Amino acid sequence: MTFPAEDDFRRLLDALTSCVLLHDAQTKAIVWANRAACVALGFSVEELLPLKARDMTRPEPKYRREIGVGAMDRAITEGPQVYEWCYRSRAGVDMLSEAVATYVPLSGRDVVMVQFRDISAEEATRQKLRRYEARLREFMQDLDEGVAVVTPSGGVQFISESGRRVLGLAPDEALGAVLDYCTEADRDRLIAQLRDAPSVRPSEPQRYRIVRRDGTPCWLRITCRHVQIEGDLDGLLVHFRDIGGEVVIEDARRTEARMLEYAGRYNAMGEMATVIAHELSQPLAAVRNFIEGAIQRLNAGGAVDDAIWGLRSADRQAEHAALIIKSVREYIVKREPEVVVADLRDILSDVAYFIELRAREAGVAVTIEQAGVPLPIRCERVLIGQVILNLAFNAIEAFAGFVRVPSTPRTLVLGTAQAMDGLAELRTIDNGPGVADEAHAVLFDGFFSSKAGGNGIGLSLCKSIVTRHGGRISASPARGGGLDCRFALPKSRT
Repeated sequence: MTFPAEDDFRRLLDALTSCVLLHDAQTKAIVWANRAACVALGFSVEELLPLKARDMTRPEPKYRREIGVGAMDRAITEGPQVYEWCYRSRAGVDMLSEAVATYVPLSGRDVVMVQFRDISAEEATRQKLRRYEARLREFMQDLDEGVAVVTPSGGVQFISESGRRVLGLAPDEALGAVLDYCTEADRDRLIAQLRDAPSVRPSEPQRYRIVRRDGTPCWLRITCRHVQIEGDLDGLLVHFRDIGGEVVIEDARRTEARMLEYAGRYNAMGEMATVIAHELSQPLAAVRNFIEGAIQRLNAGGAVDDAIWGLRSADRQAEHAALIIKSVREYIVKREPEVVVADLRDILSDVAYFIELRAREAGVAVTIEQAGVPLPIRCERVLIGQVILNLAFNAIEAFAGFVRVPSTPRTLVLGTAQAMDGLAELRTIDNGPGVADEAHAVLFDGFFSSKAGGNGIGLSLCKSIVTRHGGRISASPARGGGLDCRFALPKSRT
């Protein structure tokens, strides 16, 4: 085998831009350096020859001469060796380098060629990244949010320590599949969210009830985004947060809202007690009269047919009284939430009876104007009925003590219509005293009342119920005086 001459080999290395030192294979002493190495270290070849490791490296244990010699010896017996070494220039500047020791037999002698390149900037970047990673790990320790990278097939490539804590996983416990934690009822929804994850922004947050590994239930809010980094990553970046506390608060607020809504219905009927009692007194008095008449005819030996007629008339009046009681009971009874699709026109018809009773006592003429087309809305029917009642009762009560000049009839118009933006709208328009101009914007904001002694809870309830149904409510001056209150709700497509 023919080995290259040392001079030819040196000329070849001198043309390289990478730094090269040649060491004698036996003594490990420097025997030559190419031009790039001389420039980088600030020494000439002649100045480099007598230098030892202690003269051109840091005085640290990991840069002892024995370490470097060991790497060169392994290069002779095992093949090229890559190691980190710190070279120190003539000016005293340290140059952290990646060194590659390669055994090269030449015609004159055997050498170990050490190629090295400055990796100071790379190491500084790595250290900075390690610091950032450590900080991020510390910051994420106390988060209630977990981060995971999920493959398109559902495997988990990465999960943060905070994510393991959210899922109730022990440090070394296997994660398992993503769907293992989800309830059967929510699996299809989670699969659809992961499948349809966008790539430019996180998906809309979805809420799921899961069972942690320790067996405790938990509520999570999950968002995801498809991420793709060529040659490194192709999957879903999933963020999940424990929202158990939020769910508890929301449940408490819903319960409180239900109680307040029930109290509002009960209060409305309480205010109408006198009117309802008067309405009941008429059929009950008629029942008594018909029964007494039937008894008198039978005692006097009159015709049985006459007595039967009186009893049947009494039965009809009793049925009328029962319907009044049933209407009141169905309105004020505490009910569980039931969302249905109902025509807004039908809801207005349901409560019109109570409105007309109250208006009759106050001397207010009520006009019902129904839309000519169906207005289907998805709602809790009894709550929307309560909004209509509250608006109508507020308008009727505003007439108390109000005298129009010149004297004109007191009127209240209740109407349904399709709004210009396609929503289903209900309006109450009265010709009463109205409110101050600055009050229209805050009429439904809570504790505002247009009547003496009022507390405004009914109007605040109206806004709460309408907003919860995804609608809007407003007040404005009516033409010719009075108040125009309207609420609009999204129409149902089903």
